[in-house]
Amino acid sequence: MKSKLDCRGLACPAPVLKTKDLIEAEDSIEIHVTVDNEAAKENVSRFLASQHFQVSVMKKDADFEVIGTREGASASQEPVVTEAEAEKKRIMVMVATDRLGSGDDLLGRKLMNSFLSTLKEMGEELWRLVLVNNGVKLTIEGSDVLEVIQDLEKEGTGVLVRHMPDAL
Repeated sequence: MKSKLDCRGLACPAPVLKTKDLIEAEDSIEIHVTVDNEAAKENVSRFLASQHFQVSVMKKDADFEVIGTREGASASQEPVVTEAEAEKKRIMVMVATDRLGSGDDLLGRKLMNSFLSTLKEMGEELWRLVLVNNGVKLTIEGSDVLEVIQDLEKEGTGVLVRHMPDAL
């Protein structure tokens, strides 16, 4: 089955999330994702490769068509992964601030919220989320992402919170 997805006009991570939803909803052996920016092209390509698709990209005027193909197997077949390989893929994310970047604090907080909201897309590979220093602020009552962090914990991600004193 061949599936097409038009993600032009969407900023990351939306094209990746839409591609993930399509893979989960359909038993596609070939997926064509149209994007209009370099970042989306790279991110969708990496995501499809991580899902065991062969990836190629075609330039079409100002757009890119990212093509993911699964050869010789139904898209619903899962690759065989040994326990040792699974152990190697465990990922820990450390957050030491309540915003990304510097300058516009509101934008920085929104970027951090978006980043944390996309962590669940890592699935079982996300092993631990460690929040230190100002990252601890993300876990207090009233935080925009407290529910996201709690959901990660409910799904099996270890969440560690530790404020490090400024001076001993």
